[in-house]
Amino acid sequence: MAGSDGTEADGADTDDGEDPIERAAAAWVARLSSSDATEADRRAFEAWHAADPAHATAYAEMDALWRQLGQLPDPRRRKGPSKTLAGLAALALIGGALAGQGGLLDRLRADLWSGVGSIEHATLPDGSRVDLNTDTAIAVRFTAQERGIELLRGEASFDVVPDPIRPFVVRGGGFSVRALGTRFFLRADGADSPVGVVEGRVDVSAEGRHAVVSAGEAVRIGDDVLRVSAADVERDTAWRDGRLIFAGKPLAAVLAELDRYRRGRIVLLDARLGERRVTGAFDARNTDEALDVIAATMGARIRRLSPLLVLVGSPL
Repeated sequence: MAGSDGTEADGADTDDGEDPIERAAAAWVARLSSSDATEADRRAFEAWHAADPAHATAYAEMDALWRQLGQLPDPRRRKGPSKTLAGLAALALIGGALAGQGGLLDRLRADLWSGVGSIEHATLPDGSRVDLNTDTAIAVRFTAQERGIELLRGEASFDVVPDPIRPFVVRGGGFSVRALGTRFFLRADGADSPVGVVEGRVDVSAEGRHAVVSAGEAVRIGDDVLRVSAADVERDTAWRDGRLIFAGKPLAAVLAELDRYRRGRIVLLDARLGERRVTGAFDARNTDEALDVIAATMGARIRRLSPLLVLVGSPL
């Protein structure tokens, strides 16, 4: 049973054998690590953390494991390879579990959501269309004055029905995007180009910065301003049809994008290999096939240690 804070109620182990306190701790670590964590989230966490010493202990352990996720061992070192692979597998399992718990918490707050690797389409109360990319959650906040959407996580594309009386405003990832009638997308995951416009124009605001973005343009994050530049926004939104299209993209960036569509982790072991450029189209619903194509065309070595962990490196 879920508690009022969206975490599992404390008590006996869940049906899948997980300790509910550890599950709740993982959810809190993931939520508080998110860029859109709110003060209400932090207050709820403090109440949960103080309610039981076991909560504090579990949270400290999960937080320590989370911080280790980016600290992968040097693959060139031959000492203790079995321990290295076991450690990577453990980190992937923990990372997948924590990411899943963060997604669960956002879905509990959402009106519409999509699972990892899933792309969903829906019609909003005003007739506007929304497409949810992988692992995305939104809350619908329509009022008499505004058609508001909160992008809790992930990426969404909106095809907005014009209504000059009630502006359509999407907030997420620190951005506010206002449109009257247009088609645009917003990502809330810290992407370099979080906003792009396919049709019409939108007003974008973030931390006191402001920009007007027109069709065929995207916002790129700058130091002090929102930089607007021409972009292939049709390619950027090809995911709506289940396609991922890359043109001269570094392999490291391609793997990071594929990683969004699968549970677990894809780990690049060779930084130089990651600099090589990739051009091609892949099925967003079959990332294993995409990895096989990359291996065949780039000479990369793909090692699947488990369904949750794939290592990508140069041939031996």
